[in-house]
Amino acid sequence: MVFFIGIKGTGMAALACILNDLGMEVSGSDLSKHFFTEEPLVARQIPILPFDPKNIQDGMTVIIGNAFKEDFPEVIAARRNPTVTCYRYHEYLGALMKDYTSLCVAGSHGKTTTTGMLAAMMDPIAPTGHLIGDGSGEIHPDSQYLAVEACEYRRHFLAYHPDYAIITNADLDHVDYFKTEEDYAKAYEEFACQVKKGLVLFGDDPKVRALRIDPAVTHYYYGVEEGNDFQAVNIMETSEDMHFDVLFQGQMQGHFDLPFVGRHLLWNSLGVIALGLLEGYTAGQIEPGLASFKGTKRRFAIEKHGENVFVDDYAHHPTEVSITIDAARKRFPGKKLIAIFKPHRVSRVFHFADDFAAALKKADEVYLCDFTSIDDKEDGIDIDITYLQERIPGSKILSEDEQGAAELATLAPAVYLFMSSKDIYGLSGLVKQKL
Repeated sequence: MVFFIGIKGTGMAALACILNDLGMEVSGSDLSKHFFTEEPLVARQIPILPFDPKNIQDGMTVIIGNAFKEDFPEVIAARRNPTVTCYRYHEYLGALMKDYTSLCVAGSHGKTTTTGMLAAMMDPIAPTGHLIGDGSGEIHPDSQYLAVEACEYRRHFLAYHPDYAIITNADLDHVDYFKTEEDYAKAYEEFACQVKKGLVLFGDDPKVRALRIDPAVTHYYYGVEEGNDFQAVNIMETSEDMHFDVLFQGQMQGHFDLPFVGRHLLWNSLGVIALGLLEGYTAGQIEPGLASFKGTKRRFAIEKHGENVFVDDYAHHPTEVSITIDAARKRFPGKKLIAIFKPHRVSRVFHFADDFAAALKKADEVYLCDFTSIDDKEDGIDIDITYLQERIPGSKILSEDEQGAAELATLAPAVYLFMSSKDIYGLSGLVKQKL
């Protein structure tokens, strides 16, 4: 029996699904509150129990979610039982990856979408499992490849030694742990040293270019600018799709027609194309699977409601917010864009307040939801949402209830862009009820 402490976590749910697909007996514990990540667990009939130290039984393998400290009662029970084998999430995943040709995606932003693209591209070519940060995990008994989202938080990705890896960008994030740009960059440099066959990096990003990659690591850069090993050229983008050619060190590799919108998706596509080409596959093999990619949960998820459009996105860093608003402008030209943003960590808002403000000002109207109580106490930083609001003239603080939903409904018709790593989608549902 493999037991997950915090089984509804995005990575934990995905890993639980993978182990279930491999024929293991799996169960776990978590809060009773509904999270979107539990849906694939329920579909597989994986038991989800309330937290209780009595859940820990002799002989179990226990995987501990990284959100749980060593003084959590179930963790204490697992650590104290000599017959129980304990792993942190990233430790177990690092061991599992050794059984496959492993493909990791790291970076401050775009990891989830790029990992999803990578899995969609590879699976029609050769059986490919995937573990994605939207809670999605799946594997075939005969899988050759495993595509994994690799998170840099607290250097967890250093538990991985992938065959191939993509680094999408390197903007400072997780400032509750990484205190300097230099320390953040060093984590990526350490991760790069552990890539065994080939590393591809987004070469249009100056911060990625500044990373000191060990010359012993086989690595290449991708992007649209000159000087990249893999370069997208002859680019044509519309409000429905994109078309481009790919060069490798000046030599034509093929033409791609993809049903994606937004320059960030072109960059992500180019990264996974580069990895596929490095593994020896042709453009003709790569394009069909990549073009079939339908998106990931809570990453620019679009739902039309009459004349209105609702977009749900996980954006929680200034760069992500900016990219998401730009993508909405391109996808829905001429539409009124309403940004509803709920930040997560107070340390992130405290550190990046001006950058958040600059990004959010791109929308026509800005509404801000306050931190949840658990985040208010982080690092002893005593701020509330007004710290950000005062930097955005005309922005309003919004309550996540019927009153807040009614206020948003008065703005219809519009594109409602809900952005947060928290569970803001409940407010979205209330607005739809009022339209």
